[in-house]
Amino acid sequence: MYQLYAFATPNSIKAIIALEELWLDYQLHAVNVHQGEQKTEAFALLNPNAKVPVLISPGDTLVLTESAAILVYLAERHGLLLPREGVARARVFEQLFFHASGLGPAFGQSGYFQKSAPEVMPGAIARFHGEARRTLVLLDRLLATQAYVSGDSYSIADIAHFGWLWRREFANVDFSATPHVARWYEQIAARPAVQRAIARAERLKS
Repeated sequence: MYQLYAFATPNSIKAIIALEELWLDYQLHAVNVHQGEQKTEAFALLNPNAKVPVLISPGDTLVLTESAAILVYLAERHGLLLPREGVARARVFEQLFFHASGLGPAFGQSGYFQKSAPEVMPGAIARFHGEARRTLVLLDRLLATQAYVSGDSYSIADIAHFGWLWRREFANVDFSATPHVARWYEQIAARPAVQRAIARAERLKS
């Protein structure tokens, strides 16, 4: 059985969704990042970078951090949610890297400087809030011509983007200017596995 250390965060939900989509047995362990549990000595033994999620494979043979790495590992090991070769596979990785280098950091920094920074920094707010909206517009243009972010099939790239869009209010971003993203989001949110994952993630806060 997989062990997943996580919380109700944009990156954690990705791993939970993947486990649910693949119908895998897993045990979910809450790491309350609001209370600093990710910075404890015990958790640092799992991830010295002090971030969730962390996945431990059955038999404790692998401890894996970084949500994108977890998505790729699960998809490859279980043979779903990631094309095996060719252009379709490349498009999934293209979106994973766009998320990791563009959309994800922009949303995270936008939220930080608007809601968590110790002082108001208008320049940083304008920069990262603008980047969050810009990356969302790029995604909208893509989804105007295809059903999913990497093409015609649902993949781990959709799961990756969904994580931060699920918590988009933190970045103070909405879908009013991106109708194709809104359509896509509702389609992903309606998936039974995604609904199960969100319910499990939300329970971690209680």
